[in-house]
Amino acid sequence: MTGPAPLKHVPVMLAEMLDALAPRPGGRYLDGTFGGGGYAEAILTRGDDPADPCILYALDRDPAAIARGAALAARFPGRLHLIEGSLGAMLSLLAAWQVTALDGVVLDLGVSSFQLDDPARGFSFRTDGPLDMRLGRAGPTAAELVNALPEAELADMLFAFGEERRSRAVARAIVVARRRAPIATTGQLAAIVRAVVPPDRSGIDPATRSFQALRIRVNDELGEVARGLEQAGRLLRPGGRLVVVAFHSLEDRIVKRFMTEAAGRAPAPSRHDPRGLARRAPARFRLVTARALRPGAAECAVNPRARSARLRALERMAP
Repeated sequence: MTGPAPLKHVPVMLAEMLDALAPRPGGRYLDGTFGGGGYAEAILTRGDDPADPCILYALDRDPAAIARGAALAARFPGRLHLIEGSLGAMLSLLAAWQVTALDGVVLDLGVSSFQLDDPARGFSFRTDGPLDMRLGRAGPTAAELVNALPEAELADMLFAFGEERRSRAVARAIVVARRRAPIATTGQLAAIVRAVVPPDRSGIDPATRSFQALRIRVNDELGEVARGLEQAGRLLRPGGRLVVVAFHSLEDRIVKRFMTEAAGRAPAPSRHDPRGLARRAPARFRLVTARALRPGAAECAVNPRARSARLRALERMAP
């Protein structure tokens, strides 16, 4: 096929994702987090057979990602269907396309390079921009939350979603600063956090955890992950696979728990727990990855953003 050059995006653990998903000609797949289109292009290429090519549906709640995907859709006419919407609504979104079963689903969680590198989106503390952080177009912005949430709620959010040990000090500093003037930009917020969170030996910016927490809250990312996993499991045909790449422990914990329980590998309840008397339902899935796969040193050297990635995969078994 000929057409425009591939999108400028570096997909993380691409080879490992393809091995785990195992896309094939004739299959029907879902990329639940289209982003920069790197996974989508690889899946479409792997399943390219003139007689019976694979079909890919791609979701993204970011309208800019859907717009960028038009060039890729043109390279694979009739095979890539772009759908604006969140992964937590995949059942209803796919139902509108009369899709009720799939041979595979891939989820690349978190924020794409396009979003991180665009100051206007407000995700990064490295460049100043409006404090937005919304992956889609709906809901309150990060600025609205930091200027309105009570101090105690801010502290709880920073601790729960950012694992920020100095969450109370950061929340207090935000409240003091917003009394003087509204906090409107990423630069303002980063400066407030850095003033009360000292650098540590990890080398990460002191604002990292606070920005992560706020982004997760703005987009209900953990709720989206939980809903997306449950719906993906319901969509898979026997032999179909779910592949998930997570970038921080909060996401990965949800993915690990979902896959472990689906595969019947969750620890048995205590012998003192009445639930231990109930017969366990037969496992409907098997783990493709016994433990999370991590990117290799060579990939991390080329793409430092890959360092925190963890890939897990699950397969639906025949009834």
